[in-house]
Amino acid sequence: MANTQTGPPTTSHNRTVAELVDDATQQITRLVRDEIALARVEMQGRTKGIARGAGIAGAGGLLAFYGGIALTAAAVLALALVLPNWAAALIVGAALVVIGAGLGLLGKKNVTEAAPPVPREAVRGIKEDIEIVKDGSRR
Repeated sequence: MANTQTGPPTTSHNRTVAELVDDATQQITRLVRDEIALARVEMQGRTKGIARGAGIAGAGGLLAFYGGIALTAAAVLALALVLPNWAAALIVGAALVVIGAGLGLLGKKNVTEAAPPVPREAVRGIKEDIEIVKDGSRR
């Protein structure tokens, strides 16, 4: 196919406004896609932390529930008998409640550290990009 360009060759110094706008559009599109990809990666990391914290808190809640059942059994046995059987159930129930409370606090800590699920790095990058574009348009 023959070259149909009749004017001087296009260089970086004598490009048309349409070519510059086209290049800017392509670069902005690529920049937005890259920022979205960064936000997606960052959000995936944060949601993993939230899921892990929720799982730990769930395990703590389940152990606390079982501890409550054991404490209930201890109260029943305490009323039915006088000493040895209910004392064992009371010790086991109290230990389960303490372990469950510890796991619940650990899970809460993980969820708090991971939240809010905002892609901070992507937001920072977008703000920097906006500032660069603003500075470039002022020249």
